Amino acid sequence: MMDPAPTSPRARRAGGRAARKALRSAPLADDIRPVRPGLEGGRFKPLTEAQVIRIHEAALQALEEIGLSQAPASGVAAMTAAGAILGDDGRLRFPRSLVEDMLAKAARDITLCGRDPRYDLHLSGTRTHFGTAGAAVHIVDLATETYRESTAADLYDAARLVHNLDNIHFLQRPMVCRDIPDNYDMDVNTIYGCCAGTTKHVGTSFSDPSHVSGCMDLIHLIAGGEEAWRTRPFISNSNCFVVPPMKFAEESCVAMENCIRAGMPVLLLSAGQAGATAPAPIATAIVQAVAECLAGVVYVNAIAPGHPAIFGTWPFVSDLRTGAMSGGSAEQALLTAGCAQMHHFYGLPGGAAAGISDSKLPDMQAGWEQGITNVLAGLSGLNMVYESVGMHASLLGFCLESLVLGNDVLGQVQRCVRGIEVSEDFVSLDTMKEVCLGGPGHYLGSDQTLRLMQTEYIYPEIGNRMSPKEWDEASRPKLLDTAIARKESILRRAGSMIAPDIDAAIRQRFNIVI
Repeated sequence: MMDPAPTSPRARRAGGRAARKALRSAPLADDIRPVRPGLEGGRFKPLTEAQVIRIHEAALQALEEIGLSQAPASGVAAMTAAGAILGDDGRLRFPRSLVEDMLAKAARDITLCGRDPRYDLHLSGTRTHFGTAGAAVHIVDLATETYRESTAADLYDAARLVHNLDNIHFLQRPMVCRDIPDNYDMDVNTIYGCCAGTTKHVGTSFSDPSHVSGCMDLIHLIAGGEEAWRTRPFISNSNCFVVPPMKFAEESCVAMENCIRAGMPVLLLSAGQAGATAPAPIATAIVQAVAECLAGVVYVNAIAPGHPAIFGTWPFVSDLRTGAMSGGSAEQALLTAGCAQMHHFYGLPGGAAAGISDSKLPDMQAGWEQGITNVLAGLSGLNMVYESVGMHASLLGFCLESLVLGNDVLGQVQRCVRGIEVSEDFVSLDTMKEVCLGGPGHYLGSDQTLRLMQTEYIYPEIGNRMSPKEWDEASRPKLLDTAIARKESILRRAGSMIAPDIDAAIRQRFNIVI
């Protein structure tokens, strides 16, 4: 028997590269991936403990002395029965003791379910999750570099992309279906488009309180019945229950009450704009948002103690030169991180906005704005980072390609959130000794390096790390072209996540346009 032909050094090196490439492309178990939903942040704290207490005390003072106006009659009845005081000026004021009592009843450590349990979001402590949100009225069309009105088909495409992008953990409706003139049909198609595209957790809103009942019938069909829905509610209501400064939004409040009775988790969303509908100082903008959301905590728990609700302090920043929103600013990043600290102070599940770009296109400005605001939100331990990807023009435009690009951004953000592991195994000198004392003098082929390639390091899917020579030999690929190609590849293979028989039943009963 002949000896095998000797292997050349070059062949061995090529084989090694092939093995490493295969290792990198192999799927990893969720618990050993370098990033994954629910990584714990909380390392960044822009506020001292004393400053957190100061903001809390100011918020309680605002609720006692200023209060909120324009609650619907049903809300007034529930909150005054719990201990709120209705003044002659029509404003509801909230004694400190009432707020403290309702905080004690409020739900903590809640789970936002996906239709697939793999995508459940466990909101506790400083666990972080990133997703979409907003109500953009335009789609960024990269082919023409113009803005056009967003459609139900665009929403369905966004949902399918989110489902296939690992670093985006939930889908809250990011755009308005502008091609549907009837508001009820729009609400129905919003829910349908989101659920047809993904089995991750979905967030939606209702344009009229009367729409909740019919939309719940649709949701029950998707869930397999009301009991199945109430066991695992996979949709939450994004509810702008206040109109800053310090006013309830009557119709939204009635919709919220209907959602609570239907067993739907709610996001208590206070979206003032510093310098416009909220005070200009960052600290006082947080005070107002906290006060408004504390009023929401009283409202929800006066109706249904312990109902799952997210403390949605969601203040935005103005460019004080023009009054326009500045969602990609450093001030926005600080504002969001400060809000996260207040959520942790109360021990409540919380959400706020980050990742918004003021840029009109996915360019360098969009990259730095998304990166800076998202990384501060993640490091602050914000449970739900809304609007973290896809949003342009200060929430007016949504870009499908930016979902693909943003998935890379969020991967790097989450790697920062995960931090540095300092364990006995990681700081052992054994490998250093092997390499330095008679070894090869480098770590490229060491067992430790190969073992950690996929679990300690994350690699961009769209970002380009080629050398200039490799880049030139590859015909100089452009980032946006690569993102467009990946978007189209995902959409070609991503079908509906609603079973055909259920889909047929839905279409028989509802006016589905997708």
